[in-house]
Amino acid sequence: MFTALSFLNTNKYPPSLLYLLMTLGPAVLILWAVDGRTPRFLQPALTVGKVPMFYYLLHVPLIHLIAVVACYAHFGQAHWMFESPTLGDFPITKPPGWGYSLPIVYLVWALVVGALYPLCSWFADLKQRRSDAWLSYF
Repeated sequence: MFTALSFLNTNKYPPSLLYLLMTLGPAVLILWAVDGRTPRFLQPALTVGKVPMFYYLLHVPLIHLIAVVACYAHFGQAHWMFESPTLGDFPITKPPGWGYSLPIVYLVWALVVGALYPLCSWFADLKQRRSDAWLSYF
């Protein structure tokens, strides 16, 4: 049993060969399967993929805002998110009970992507209609 599980003992940083095979392998197989045509359920991914920098610049502050709101709701304060008493605890000092289960994290992820999709769709349409220089960087 432990021999079989040892194949899942991977390192993300620095990426081990097994980690790369487990993450990039399925991605390459999916790309091969949808090569030349995009299934209907993946059309929204194309929209977000047309404006990756725009999505990135919007999702980072949104996720941080959600984290601060969640801290205030759960702990009544969030000062520890903005200060660190020691360098070993940098950038934040986590209070006892910090963290959420994986289903909650996936739910927040889906809500963030869903909330930003209309903005990404609008910006992708704007980029397609106009050819201003500043649009090429987003």
